[in-house]
Amino acid sequence: MELSLLLMKEIVQLFIILFIGFILVKGKILSERDSKVFSILVLYVCVPCALINAFSVKMDDSTLFGLGLAFLAAIIIHMIYIPFGKLLAKTFHFSDIEYITMIYSNSGNLIFPLVAAVLGPEWVIYSSGFMVTQTVLFWTHVKSVISREKSFDIKSIVTNVGIISVAVGLTIFLFQIQLPEIILNVSTKLGNMMGPLAMLVIGMLFGNMDLKKVFSIKRAYIVTFFRLIVFPIIAIVLFKFTPIHTLMENADQILLISTMATTAPAAATITQFAQLYDNEPNYASALNVITVIFSVITMPLMIMIYQLL
Repeated sequence: MELSLLLMKEIVQLFIILFIGFILVKGKILSERDSKVFSILVLYVCVPCALINAFSVKMDDSTLFGLGLAFLAAIIIHMIYIPFGKLLAKTFHFSDIEYITMIYSNSGNLIFPLVAAVLGPEWVIYSSGFMVTQTVLFWTHVKSVISREKSFDIKSIVTNVGIISVAVGLTIFLFQIQLPEIILNVSTKLGNMMGPLAMLVIGMLFGNMDLKKVFSIKRAYIVTFFRLIVFPIIAIVLFKFTPIHTLMENADQILLISTMATTAPAAATITQFAQLYDNEPNYASALNVITVIFSVITMPLMIMIYQLL
């Protein structure tokens, strides 16, 4: 119960930052167009720094196996989520943005700071399993769907900043490379900006919308239901009723972090990609905001269910 209350408190804080972005646009201090600059900063600066920070930890057998479990959990989850989401998209005639929103959660912008605040900074590395998996999928699956470019350009995939950041982070971890303190401190500061900047972007895009129209979109609530209730329950059932939770001593706690990632609202990165490729960015932002609002209740509830089972 205490963990659920802490989660609610952290989520509310991020929601307040989102509201600040909304006020900046409503008050004509910034315009919706300015949010694209913040989107670029998040994608190309803050996310890479957050990944590098997560891997800049001491390696031992427990950490290595725990990280392997986090990756295994994330890969299995997305192997289920992607085809299941495709089936739902065909059944309910969901758009590209709706389909992607159901599958991908805010596993980095939201979960990194939540895990650090609720469980402690030593557990943050296990959040990277989910975030790294999603980072790879963002630059392959998500980019392909939102940009509507069906073929993959292997060169653009392996040379984009997201994949390079993952490779650098894993290299630092596996070879135990000690970064200079000043570089690590700068990287930490920039990585810590990821959550607030991402929420500001959502709020700024939201500030230029017709609120009455946004909250009257019935389809958005169906997508929100799948994102915040159905997909997390799939993960909880997998983690609790299969042998995966018995693979190592701290498996239950590591899978709790993976569960937190599945319960998060829609990935802010979806809005940023939608904005970059001009594919319903306002609707993507609206879905993000609606899922953020309801996640204040659903995230603690899902975590409570996980802990009770």
